[in-house]
Amino acid sequence: MSEPRGETLVVELLTEELPPKALRQLGEAFGEALAASLRGEGLVPLDAKPVCYASPRRLAVSIKAVLSRAPDQEVVEKLMPRAVAEDPDGKPSAALRGRLRKLGRPHLASGYPDVWDGSDHLYVESAAKAQYVWLRSLARGAALMPALQSALEHAVASLPIPKVMSYASAGYYNDVKFVRPAHRLLALHGGAVVPVSVLGLEAARTTSGHRFLARGDIEIAGAEAYAPTLEAEGKVVPAFATRRARIVEGLEIARAGARVIMPDDLLDEVTALVEWPKVYTGGFDSAFLEVPRECLILTMQRNQKYFALEAADGRLQNRFLLVANIDAHDPQPIIRGNERVLRARLADAKFFYDQDRKASLASRVPRLANVVYHSKLGSQLDRVQRLRSIARYIAGEVDGDEAWADRAAHLAKADLLTEMVGEFPELQGIMGRCYALQDGEPPAVAEAIGAQYLLRLNACDWAENPTGAILMAADRTETLVGIFGIGLVPSGDKDPYGLRRAALGLIDAFEAFGFVARSSGEPLRLRLRALLENAARTFASPVSSMVIDDLEAFVFERYRHQLAAAFPREVVDAVVDIRPPLDEVPSRVEAVRAFRSLPEAEALAAANKRIVNILRKSGGEAAAAVDRTLFGDGAEHDLFAAVQKLLPVVHDHVAHGQYSEALRSLASARATVDRFFDQVLVMAEDRAVRANRLALLRALAEAMNEVADISKLAA
Repeated sequence: MSEPRGETLVVELLTEELPPKALRQLGEAFGEALAASLRGEGLVPLDAKPVCYASPRRLAVSIKAVLSRAPDQEVVEKLMPRAVAEDPDGKPSAALRGRLRKLGRPHLASGYPDVWDGSDHLYVESAAKAQYVWLRSLARGAALMPALQSALEHAVASLPIPKVMSYASAGYYNDVKFVRPAHRLLALHGGAVVPVSVLGLEAARTTSGHRFLARGDIEIAGAEAYAPTLEAEGKVVPAFATRRARIVEGLEIARAGARVIMPDDLLDEVTALVEWPKVYTGGFDSAFLEVPRECLILTMQRNQKYFALEAADGRLQNRFLLVANIDAHDPQPIIRGNERVLRARLADAKFFYDQDRKASLASRVPRLANVVYHSKLGSQLDRVQRLRSIARYIAGEVDGDEAWADRAAHLAKADLLTEMVGEFPELQGIMGRCYALQDGEPPAVAEAIGAQYLLRLNACDWAENPTGAILMAADRTETLVGIFGIGLVPSGDKDPYGLRRAALGLIDAFEAFGFVARSSGEPLRLRLRALLENAARTFASPVSSMVIDDLEAFVFERYRHQLAAAFPREVVDAVVDIRPPLDEVPSRVEAVRAFRSLPEAEALAAANKRIVNILRKSGGEAAAAVDRTLFGDGAEHDLFAAVQKLLPVVHDHVAHGQYSEALRSLASARATVDRFFDQVLVMAEDRAVRANRLALLRALAEAMNEVADISKLAA
């Protein structure tokens, strides 16, 4: 018997304009949810991939090889032991007859046929060393219509809708809730309409195309014809990825040798705004190029959804690209209209810029006293004073320029009072850098102001802007200590003050400081605990040592989560759990990963785990120092000699940042450690001997765990 063949299924919800920033996710969620539900009913092959469609006014999905009815499934149920199912004469017992009545199959209590004919029947089979009576039956496969109805209701209810709307489906009451009002439902299986309904809509084969370019309602002949018909007759490209690719292609054609500035989020948003994309080129007065490029680009992108152009030398051009939702015979009215709107926007930006330049950054700083930072932490001026103190401390510890760090911190928040940042908060720091350069501030100070809000730069990038790294570290430290100090600790997925991000920024800064220190051949003096304690002293209200404890743990936990994405968790735990200097964590993790591949690593890790457990359970019984006169046999003497030889070697390697060499040196002690545990009873009855052996193990643990707690590597 041949396998049943399915047909393509297409389902579409036609709506009012959907929220552009959520469109892609909504389309994928709608399609995947429908496919998953039908797959669970056996109507769709397990490997079938849905084609998800999402345009400004529709969510749709196309799935191939969908069956009109799922195959019947054999169901086997164990009823009861045969000894219970039969009476002494071998006939069906009352228990079996009662069970079959409950199952609606009383007619089966007549024996066990030898051959299954496809209908319900009983049979006997051994299980767990006993014979049982089993019921084999066929479960009728799910039909497409009820399965699709259930799947559609589930898909609509589970959509990740940013904000739900209420609207009236037919009467005067807002009885329907959805992301936007829905107007039509299309559901085709092959060429037939599937009579499902949702959101007060009955399925049909009719849809709507482009608001202006389509000639009217569009009738879809069959599921396979959905996308081609919609594109040919409706002037709608329903697939999000296809529209996006067309936009990129159009931008590349129109750029005329320039480079298009097209961030992914802008591309996605523009793709979600148009159904039939067409790229046109506009221009603006070159006088506006006097305004900093960041202001112009942000104005074009955020307000108008335009794509800026820059020349090969990086200078911004006075041209822009716009993506229209119509392919016009004469595009000039569209272009001129967009140029007029942009001209007004750029004029506003130039006005703000000209007004801002009438006052220096330094002259704005005193007015920060009128800007509340937090009701419990004072004004922005109070914060600036704390930043200055923290920045000077960091600069002194990392051999930075304290005067530049202090000046950068003094001016860091002044641009909050500028017109430009008031209009475009995203330009914080960027405008500060621009105005600082115009005020004649040292370039290092200006670059630091511009870099203070940057995220996830690598150590080399920060090393090129050391004052920026100092200011960024001071900013993150002040935020962490201040917000933790007033009890606003992140919980679950809630982190309104961005403390997790601040911790990662502080980690970046330490990596940069460590990179610079290693380049000069000197260890980094700055330590996380000391930095947090220093910052705590800059606040008017005291910050307790418990808060510092929690904050230090918080930073290391963020580091743990970050590293766990690239390294085995046990390798990360081995390093992070001993709380080493923050800048040394990456190189120590690399060293532990390399050590783990040594043949001796597993045995040494197991031995170290045993040592850690023994020392923990001993309750501090170990002697203050090892007394060699209490040694009983050669194994103790050999281990003591190995430890005495190992400790200075490990210390020296660690002091020079040679963590891999320090761990490899442990391999030489494996045989000695194994022999000690084979021949020596650590917890001897003699208290002095026991304390001495514990002291010896403590010295060994010191050598073994100076780089990392290698007991974490034990299985």
